[in-house]
Amino acid sequence: MNRVLRNLSMAAVTLILTSALAWAQATAELNGRVTDESGAVLPGVTVTATQTDTGFTRSVVTDGTGAWVMPNVPTGPYRLEVSLQGFRTYVQTGIVLQVGATPTINAELAVGNLEETVSVEAATPIVDVRSAGISDVVENERIVELPLQGRQVTDLIVLAGAAVQTGVASNRAMTGGVTISVAGGLSFGVAYTLDGAMHNDVNNNANLPMPFPDALQEFSVATSGLSAQNGMHAGASVNAVTKSGTNSLHGNLFEFVRNKRFNATDPFAAIDPATGERKDDGLVRNQFGGTLGGPIMTDKLFYFGGYQGTNVTQTPASTITYVPTAAMLAGDFTAFASAACQGRDVPLRGGFVNNVISPSAFSPAALNMARRLPTTTDPCGQITYSLPNDSKEGDGLGRIDYQKSANHSIFGRYMFKFAKKPPPYETSENVLTTTAQGVDNLYQGVAVGDTIVFGSNAVQSLRVTYNRTRVSRSTKKWFSPYDIGSNVYSYSPGEMSFSVTGAFAVGGVNSGIFDTDSYQVSDDVTLVRGNHQLALGVNVAYLKMDFLTNARSGGTWIVNGQTTGLGLGDFLLGRVASLEHGAANALPMDMWYQGVYAQDTWRASSRVTVNAGIRWEPFLGQSVRNGAIYNWDIERFQRNVTSEVLHVPRRRRLP
Repeated sequence: MNRVLRNLSMAAVTLILTSALAWAQATAELNGRVTDESGAVLPGVTVTATQTDTGFTRSVVTDGTGAWVMPNVPTGPYRLEVSLQGFRTYVQTGIVLQVGATPTINAELAVGNLEETVSVEAATPIVDVRSAGISDVVENERIVELPLQGRQVTDLIVLAGAAVQTGVASNRAMTGGVTISVAGGLSFGVAYTLDGAMHNDVNNNANLPMPFPDALQEFSVATSGLSAQNGMHAGASVNAVTKSGTNSLHGNLFEFVRNKRFNATDPFAAIDPATGERKDDGLVRNQFGGTLGGPIMTDKLFYFGGYQGTNVTQTPASTITYVPTAAMLAGDFTAFASAACQGRDVPLRGGFVNNVISPSAFSPAALNMARRLPTTTDPCGQITYSLPNDSKEGDGLGRIDYQKSANHSIFGRYMFKFAKKPPPYETSENVLTTTAQGVDNLYQGVAVGDTIVFGSNAVQSLRVTYNRTRVSRSTKKWFSPYDIGSNVYSYSPGEMSFSVTGAFAVGGVNSGIFDTDSYQVSDDVTLVRGNHQLALGVNVAYLKMDFLTNARSGGTWIVNGQTTGLGLGDFLLGRVASLEHGAANALPMDMWYQGVYAQDTWRASSRVTVNAGIRWEPFLGQSVRNGAIYNWDIERFQRNVTSEVLHVPRRRRLP
């Protein structure tokens, strides 16, 4: 086992010579060079960046080559001031730092008094000459103003290019997850971070719910040349940043409405026999909410909060199915077997003359189930019904930012999302609606960050994260095999899955609970030493999953018409083609993850920058906590090592 771990660890060490520069997630970096009017470099120049919204400041001093680097700077608008005794002060405004950006801003100082100022008031284009990666930033204006179906911000990831959405999360995962393939990578190979904290769903490696548009400041998508800091996922990196409060009070209110009254009449919709008018879908969708942010202490303590609710009511299109008629219950299948109902004549097989079966041959359990089904007067047994599809969702976010000093900042963020959809059988007495499930999902995430600046050449950024999801699939109980007179045990009382080919189905979507917890601690340190910018970091995570599903707990019964040629004929006779049955499936798993990296950005000359990084990321494997699954070791097998634990079942005499 040690040899396997050693081989895996060595294989995980990657040398990256064309890596993007993104030392601290959810932050940016400023760099440049200061010269005089003759082009000579100026060492010892003080460079100060001030975030205009919050008053946050960061200062560095140029080195012997006139170069300066300011890593791990919060995103937002900035004012840059460059000053040196004997020269005029250089001031540039209109600088907007985006997540993951590394703009180079060079300044030229003119001889004069320090009190004299040369001001440049213009937005600086983000020109990155220090990294070889390809990335794109989707800023707040595009997030809020571009039309989004359902205001789902993950739809904007495809704007980065070379990205395509391949699917959505299954019903076993948290609502809002999507799978996206970037630059031909695996659909589950995208790493998501929110405010520098891990934001992947442990269940399926898709994203956890993203903040709604008005609470999201911006996000970047890096499609190639990822730095050594990025691990776990090789496809791409999506770094998102939530909004924070500023020195000014700001907020908004919004509501988006979709209503059946605004829609044109569908010319193909069914006609309501009661009114003679075409039916509408009954859709009423309200999406509402707001945000509020501002100062608690000017230049020191800020808050931001927001909520978005989504309520949907809808009457879906009718579902068509078939149930036994009064004639069939009396044994007469003439009408049901005719071409008028089947498209061609389908006489009963099995020796039943004139499509008649004696009711005395019917299964009592089948008759008991038939009495629980909706009745029909249609000679073919056709009925129509709708599955209620009402739902409620809520997204909330709260954030606190504290500028303890010019060299120490702290933030805390809490986010939640819930999605609720009642089981259709709760609002309908039609047992056929048990084919659809109810949903009760909840996500909660907490992130705390602490950034400390040591002198002018060292920055440490610490992140602590906890994410949890609770996914519940439920349905109102209907009946078990015992309830209809079938002597088959049900591990989940009140549930069974029963389908008849060419006719009705009951159940089919069983209850289940899928819980995940993830804990993460990451620490990144950036050091500037001469022409080298060094980044060191460690990322440790503990992932825990607890799944319980009743897929076959009540039995999965299938009647396919193999005896009589008609599904409803086999149903009433009690001829079941197959029955799958099993206990509830419990799967408690956990695993550890760790990654350590080192990165160096070497400014070889004023025109050449070399990026190199190395990462150690061993795969530690998953563990099933209840011992239901054991790991098989090929090396032990080859050495003929056998288990010392042997379970011998007790022999029982057949009755």
